[in-house]
Amino acid sequence: MTRVVFRHFVLAFLPLAIGIGAGWVFINQQPSCGSMVGPLFAAKCHGRVLQYQMKFQTLGTALGCVLVALIGVVRELRARRAVQSRASSQGDAP
Repeated sequence: MTRVVFRHFVLAFLPLAIGIGAGWVFINQQPSCGSMVGPLFAAKCHGRVLQYQMKFQTLGTALGCVLVALIGVVRELRARRAVQSRASSQGDAP
């Protein structure tokens, strides 16, 4: 029971972790706004960088959701095949 709950928890947490990771990678790759555009436009640049960071987090979360959906489909198909193979092997026995 606890293994099943843990698996579901990890699958539910995966999109959030990927989204946060994408935002973290984006923000750590950018140089400071003051060094990019100078002190006069640094405030406007900071707002723009935050907008891009939010877009990266959103896209990362969407990618994580797609990944979790694919993992769920693969797990469901594997479980269904296992049940069908057990049912067919039991049906063949007299």
